Amino acid sequence: MSEWIVFDYGEVICGRTDALPRLAATLGVDVAEFEPHYWAFRDRYDRGGPDLEYWGAIGEELGVAVDESTSDTLTRIDIEGWSRVDPASLELIGALAESGAALALLSNAPSSFARFAERQDWARHFRVRVFSGDEGVAKPDREIFERLLARLGAQAGECVFFDDRQSNVDGARAAGLRAHLWQGVETAVKAGAWVPSGP
Repeated sequence: MSEWIVFDYGEVICGRTDALPRLAATLGVDVAEFEPHYWAFRDRYDRGGPDLEYWGAIGEELGVAVDESTSDTLTRIDIEGWSRVDPASLELIGALAESGAALALLSNAPSSFARFAERQDWARHFRVRVFSGDEGVAKPDREIFERLLARLGAQAGECVFFDDRQSNVDGARAAGLRAHLWQGVETAVKAGAWVPSGP
């Protein structure tokens, strides 16, 4: 039986965003006022909502007008905030890929971030990359896992999946994947996604 190892991106391959203070400053508001709206509208954004619609909705809540130029600036800062990859995760992924493991990426992320991610060196390790913004559906919905499996040409039981959110792990398990809550690279080792040490 072939096996795929599927990774989430945010807070698995990368660290938590550090961009919120810069985003808030761009809109001229305090980060404590900005952050709840950043997350409140995020699911719609991750499901394919346009950049301007997302930032405009946040601006409306804050009483700040957001035009296309400001939206572009906010999008750039937001992408930068999610671009800091974790060295330990990258080392694991690189070693797995070198060993011949079939790797895939399944990320809740807007399409603008997806286009950035595809250009990064680490992306080459993943034979298949699925971003929710391109699909119009997101984790933990069963449909996105079914779309992933169709892209992989695999059965759910042939996939090990790692995500930092329990709701996404639960959604993956409901779809039949062997899912684990990510708590660092040791999570993958304990789950058996280790790199062969040789013959």
